[in-house]
Amino acid sequence: EVPLDIEKTAADWFEEQVAERPEATALIFNETCWTYDELNRLANRVAWHLQATGIGAGRLVGIMADRSVELIAGILGVWKAGGAYVPLDPDYPEERIAYMLMDSGVDVVLTQSHLEERVTQHGVSSVCMEALAEEAEEVVNPMRTNAAGDIAYVIYTSGS
Repeated sequence: EVPLDIEKTAADWFEEQVAERPEATALIFNETCWTYDELNRLANRVAWHLQATGIGAGRLVGIMADRSVELIAGILGVWKAGGAYVPLDPDYPEERIAYMLMDSGVDVVLTQSHLEERVTQHGVSSVCMEALAEEAEEVVNPMRTNAAGDIAYVIYTSGS
């Protein structure tokens, strides 16, 4: 039995692991293995970039990415910025993506370079996560702008 602090956000829980075990393996994807520290650094870059564009508590951010380290860093970055994410599957038809972008009202979509055009053709700003990963400067954890009870994500179903 472990006590649960219900006032903490998912980002808070993640940052605790980073502080306690920075060199431990946080994520393995295919041949890529990232430590908590490495994953946190990219998530922080995403979060600071999003906060600079006005993303905070209750704001929705789309994420269109293939399954990857960047996808997980993007989710964490949105949460660290205080926002909630809207997953946009790259395999969806264009009409479905257009509807989800319009209906959700996202201001920005985190994506990968090979998917950027699929976002921008709908008139929505995109942020390339690979470009953020290439930034050399260290980034500290951003100040939290949301609370544990705030929205974390919005999922569109097929109507079933």
